[in-house]
Amino acid sequence: MISRTAAGSAPAPLVEAKDVRDEDLLRFYRDMVRTRVFDRQMVVLQRQGKIGFTIPCEGEEAAHIGAAACVDPETDWLFPSYRQQGMAIALGVPMVEMTHQMFNTAKDRGSKGRQMPVHFSFVEPVHWVSISSPLGTQIPQAVGAARAMQTRGEKGVVFTMFGDGSTSTNGFHSGMGFAGVWKAPVVFLCDNNGWAISCPTSAQTASDSFAVKGKAYGIPGAIVDGNDVVAVRRAVGEAADRARSGGGPTLLELVTYRIGGHSSSDDPKRYRDEAELTEWRRRDPIERLERLLVERRALDTATKERIWAEAKSEVDHAVEVAASTPPPPIESMFEDVYADLSPRLARQRDELLDVRRRHGGETAAAGEFPL
Repeated sequence: MISRTAAGSAPAPLVEAKDVRDEDLLRFYRDMVRTRVFDRQMVVLQRQGKIGFTIPCEGEEAAHIGAAACVDPETDWLFPSYRQQGMAIALGVPMVEMTHQMFNTAKDRGSKGRQMPVHFSFVEPVHWVSISSPLGTQIPQAVGAARAMQTRGEKGVVFTMFGDGSTSTNGFHSGMGFAGVWKAPVVFLCDNNGWAISCPTSAQTASDSFAVKGKAYGIPGAIVDGNDVVAVRRAVGEAADRARSGGGPTLLELVTYRIGGHSSSDDPKRYRDEAELTEWRRRDPIERLERLLVERRALDTATKERIWAEAKSEVDHAVEVAASTPPPPIESMFEDVYADLSPRLARQRDELLDVRRRHGGETAAAGEFPL
């Protein structure tokens, strides 16, 4: 298994990338930078009380961008966890649309401002099913969708993403069981970032790896360097091709690391050793890709600075737009419950609006969040 400690080791180079074009590597780099800039800005906004919550993904960008490169937005479906911002960015979701969701504005197209921040859902440009907070629930849902596609004779693949902690849930084991029996066209992507909140991998499983768990269900598994965007793209691409050709599911363990806390409500300094963090910073996926691009003379200082500046400008614009957009009206909570509003809900809506008329309008929250 890829070492999680290896203190003092030299930062690893990327796997052989001769078959990857410079323009593709630059696209990966640009999307990884955009992801990091977006992610860091959301943390700042949460600390300022302008949004209520976020789940940082810094350090895991290669796993997201490499996997996204294997998704066909026309035919495939995604059932993600709550730390895959980079996949949405790489698959063409507009930054401003993602930021509307983070601010829960009236222009949040996916959940209409009703879902907690960083729990995205998109209809286009990719089939992205709404994220839920409970661990592992998306896994059997993904398998069910893959089975439906299989039964209909459709050629798409379903990707489901989850963390190492989710491998301890019923959803993981039931989903794997059904997928193995049906040979469903699903790719299981386990982002092993070393920690399930404060629970380390060593306390999460006694197995040699998470990838080996597929054997019990007749599903091949593999361990991948999740900080190597080229390795991730290659492994996920092979798994997707296998699923498309009727070969069945694959379980991939993408070994990576989260630099920040589990969420904006978490303090990782309480349970994580600083030396471990320092070592994983040396394996930064963006810096690794930078070194390869420089070596191939595909990236110079001026281009690097321009890419970072463009990402910041893009995020700043998205934040400006979302921050100036009002939240959904309070009466919208009664919409989309039934096809036609029931008399009971209509009475409740009218009572609420009457209270608002008599006592004044609702005020926006100050950014506090109970988690």
